[in-house]
Amino acid sequence: MHKLSVIIVNYNVKHFLEQALLSVEKAITHVDTEVWVVDNCSVDGSVEMVADKFPWVKIMANKENVGFSKANNQAIRASECEYVLLLNPDTVVSEDTFKKCVDYMDVHGDVGGLGVRMIDGKGKFLPESKRGLPTPSVAFYKMTGLATIFSKSRKFGRYHLKYLSEHETHEVEVLSGAYMLMRSSCLDEVGLLDEDFFMYGEDIDLSYRILKGGYKNVYFADTTIIHYKGESTKKRSANYVKVFYNAMVLFAEKHYSSRMAGWFSVLINIAIYLRAGLAFGVRLAQKLWLPLLDLLLIVAGFASIAWYWEMYNKYVHGFYPTDYYQVHMPIYALFMMAFVYVSGGYDEPVSARRLLRGSVVGAVGLYAVYAFLPKDYQFSRAILALGSFWAIAAFFILRFLAKFFGLSQFLLDEDNKRRVILVGDEDECNRIAGLLQKTRVYTEIVGRVSSGKELHQHGFVGSIEQLAEVVAVYRANLIIFSGKDISSSEIIQQMGQFQDWEVQVKIAPEKSESIIGSDSKNEPGELFTVEVKYHLSQPHTMRKKRIMDLLIALLCLVISPVLILKKTGRLYLANWLLVVFGMKTWVGYSLPESGKSALPRLKKYVLEASGRFYKTNFEWDACLNYAKDYEPLMDLELVWNRIWQ
Repeated sequence: MHKLSVIIVNYNVKHFLEQALLSVEKAITHVDTEVWVVDNCSVDGSVEMVADKFPWVKIMANKENVGFSKANNQAIRASECEYVLLLNPDTVVSEDTFKKCVDYMDVHGDVGGLGVRMIDGKGKFLPESKRGLPTPSVAFYKMTGLATIFSKSRKFGRYHLKYLSEHETHEVEVLSGAYMLMRSSCLDEVGLLDEDFFMYGEDIDLSYRILKGGYKNVYFADTTIIHYKGESTKKRSANYVKVFYNAMVLFAEKHYSSRMAGWFSVLINIAIYLRAGLAFGVRLAQKLWLPLLDLLLIVAGFASIAWYWEMYNKYVHGFYPTDYYQVHMPIYALFMMAFVYVSGGYDEPVSARRLLRGSVVGAVGLYAVYAFLPKDYQFSRAILALGSFWAIAAFFILRFLAKFFGLSQFLLDEDNKRRVILVGDEDECNRIAGLLQKTRVYTEIVGRVSSGKELHQHGFVGSIEQLAEVVAVYRANLIIFSGKDISSSEIIQQMGQFQDWEVQVKIAPEKSESIIGSDSKNEPGELFTVEVKYHLSQPHTMRKKRIMDLLIALLCLVISPVLILKKTGRLYLANWLLVVFGMKTWVGYSLPESGKSALPRLKKYVLEASGRFYKTNFEWDACLNYAKDYEPLMDLELVWNRIWQ
């Protein structure tokens, strides 16, 4: 019988799972531990990675996503340990975390559950490390914002218990499922996780049952872990709001009186609609504010140029009709904005290169289309030319202003370069530098910091004790720690001093070909890896593919009399409407799940991208190259050749 059983439920976060297991591997050296990974039918190769790199881990590979509670229960039932730890895959534990927690539980026999201090990938404390029960009053205070305004109040701030110091150990009501250590004998009494909770709320339910069983829940502040969090949850989505708050309703119906549960349900349903509406409004505003400002600024520029042209060149006021201002100018602006959109000029972070390409092509295209318009719609080539130049300038002006006010990222070539400080010993720094080169991430290594205290090692600009000074002097914006040379405890300690800096922090796990990190609990994080980069995975590339689908559909319509006569051509007419309405794409790929999961997902296809290599040894290579090097003309070529074969 082991002392501790660590259980990690994984779903499509392979790279984070790898780093979590590397940290667990170091932490279990101090405690007799068994480690379980329960995979909920991931398609990213997580199971294969664990089996290959961590043969000492016990794996349960589910054939479907059974949810967080059921997956944890599978491993709990199979384990025979004094303590059970539920651990999220997007965490990094300190080397002494398990020992400190187990030692505390050994001394305090009345403690049934224990949580720890958690920070995000930027080093900021996560308030959900300690929470209160979601009673109707607590829910009301949170919904109305009173919990935020009076966060340190013992009455209004009971949700995140901010009136309790994050650096002191306290008894609390609710523990986080990201790190939840429990006494097995306690679980035997109060039961395992309630499988009615598919995701979210199960930790609250179990925490409450531990308290009802006569045990204590403790927030343990003597150790800290990293919880990236954003990789596992999409908290800004309306679906998350609905699932989370419905879990709260389930909790209330289970544990509160019918009357109290009824009031709670009313509050929660109000919260669902308010939060979902707010989430939708925020997402809509984030997507539309820049295009709307582009439209207004470009139209205003065209109108000003037209007015100036009337007053000081034509010398006739009111020479241009009202429709020219109200209809034609907005169309000019929308035409250019469409090219910027297709080029990726609205994708974050905004690239100056893509913006310039889209706006210039849009201006040239606008001028070309204008030449074919009837004379009644050709008002002034001069205004069109000057307005197009203004539109190009307006695109850049707005983005510079957005960057200045912190509303958007705008990357010039030199801005895109990461100024990197590597922290570790010589061999690992060399390995990480080579990894960065292979990933083709635009970086410049401006300094190396030794993991030891030596101040003048060859090739190093300082020691880890001077890291903050080195970052400031060399104006670095990315720190990469060697997971081999720097302990998790030291990394966590160092992260604390950079939480308010414009500096990213990442960890390069030992023997791994990935570098991961996240700057916020609400963001998915960023991954540097030597794995293949697919052009088709870029949003603006997928838009180009969609436009090519429509152009090919138009071509098929034009030559439909010919297609009807050709046996191969009838295939296109049969799928024409499906492609036009976005239910299919002209060209795609179909591979076994083991291979298909690695490629960007496409809709159902009319033609196989592997073409003549279908069901041969070259099929994978053909599809791989299609996804990696995709250009829209590839689709046109494949379709055209198939028509005339």
